[in-house]
Amino acid sequence: MAFSLYDASVANYLQMLGGVSHFLDKSLKHFQDKGIDPESIVEARIVDDMWPLRHQIVAVAHHSRGAMEGASAGEFKPPVSDPALNYAGLQALVKNASDALAALKPDTVNALQGRDVIFRLGDLSMPFTAETFLMTFSLPNFYFHATTAYDILRSKGAPIGKRDFMGRMRMKT
Repeated sequence: MAFSLYDASVANYLQMLGGVSHFLDKSLKHFQDKGIDPESIVEARIVDDMWPLRHQIVAVAHHSRGAMEGASAGEFKPPVSDPALNYAGLQALVKNASDALAALKPDTVNALQGRDVIFRLGDLSMPFTAETFLMTFSLPNFYFHATTAYDILRSKGAPIGKRDFMGRMRMKT
């Protein structure tokens, strides 16, 4: 069986969204056990000029579920606004993205190959094919924001590690 666009995109999104969901859950338990208000973590960042945890998780959802919606529509834009979500809202956003991606059929995703996708940011317009958009723009952004969210939680003392980050690997059965 050939390696497909679905395998390279949706399957990887789902694996990592599982990891993000897991490390958010494990971090929440830690914060609750330590008497730390999880809402104080939502706006945490590692350095002043970076986006907070809230935006990192919004970007994880946008560069997974939103990327697949954009590839299907032929256009991808940054979110219009950054919702003011609490910790539970961030967890729900990850779950909703995962649920939406799990509903995608491989044939539908694979049929996107070769289709035009335009990334728009203000007056900037960047042309891609669906596969180059997903592989060279969306997935790198997705992994960057997932890693940064993990790093923010670690910097706040959450006892999470690499195995928490990785999600469920797709091993040979």
